[in-house]
Amino acid sequence: MSVFPGYSFYIAINIHFVSFEHTFSVLRPLIRPLPSQQMFDHVQKRHSVLFLYVGVESTLKEKFIEVASELIVYTYFFSASEEVLPEYVTLNEVPAVLVFKDSTYFVYDEYEDGDLSSWVNKERFEGYLHVDGFTLYELGDTGKLVAVAVIDEKNNSVEHTGLKSIVQEVARDYRDHFHRDFQFGHMDGNDYINSLLMDEVQVPTIVVLNTSNQQYFLPNKKVENTEDLIQFINSILDGTAEAQGGDGILQRIKRVAYDARSTVVSVFKSSPLLGCFLFGLPLGVISIMCYGICTADSDDGSEEMTRKDVIDPNASDEGSDEEQDEDKTRENSSEVTDEDQEEKDIMEKKKD
Repeated sequence: MSVFPGYSFYIAINIHFVSFEHTFSVLRPLIRPLPSQQMFDHVQKRHSVLFLYVGVESTLKEKFIEVASELIVYTYFFSASEEVLPEYVTLNEVPAVLVFKDSTYFVYDEYEDGDLSSWVNKERFEGYLHVDGFTLYELGDTGKLVAVAVIDEKNNSVEHTGLKSIVQEVARDYRDHFHRDFQFGHMDGNDYINSLLMDEVQVPTIVVLNTSNQQYFLPNKKVENTEDLIQFINSILDGTAEAQGGDGILQRIKRVAYDARSTVVSVFKSSPLLGCFLFGLPLGVISIMCYGICTADSDDGSEEMTRKDVIDPNASDEGSDEEQDEDKTRENSSEVTDEDQEEKDIMEKKKD
């Protein structure tokens, strides 16, 4: 996903914080026992989500301990006997693993829920969340689609509060239908979601994000009630809804261009003078260099033309004069030799 300006730094800080939490969590027991119902009530008030193993030693408890060693940094694990449980909790069989959240509880079923580790990883969040950048980053590990109501929390109009209530209602009343595939929540404002989708999202609206491949879904009509939202979710599940975005090559190029533009805009918005200096100075230097290169080429060309037009004609004239002098010398030499020859002939005749 990507990446909002400053978001990478935000994620890095949170990752370091999680690493610190993980180091600290090693010092506490993986699974803390709850000896009484009063202790259970106390723990439940302190933690919005907790996992509880009920029963004696078993293979299921060994798996529970393994999962706790992997995910202790993210959530809380406890163990208790059946007598410690509140009266409203009923179990068909023991041992069992339960998750307490959203003012109720859910029992792990190996046949329906699959691997215990995967189930705990998906159930470690409440059914409805306030979603921000880091929460969305963590939700990527669950493999769920994230249905987000993008609203303005400062706006108390029915349009904003009503959309939030619709998503909460579906998350609560239709858990059995959608909780394995969807995580529900709301996001305050559209700044982050705009950077994520590289598009302007109207507020309020519903957006469904696929964090595994960076695709997203937008409803083709306004969501006004729970039926509209359920219809939209079902269209995603059956594949009739159009997926947008993705992580293809074109989207990656678009992401680089969008991030660059966002960075430039954010710099100019925060400090126009700094933006002019950071981007104006390099552009000015590059422009001067280009002008110098182009000017140097044109001067060299004119000099070469001048040399050809001025120097070469003189050189040709001089060459012709030299040739004429040589011709005259040859003629004179030939004339001299002829006179010498005649004189020689006359002297010979006299001798005879």
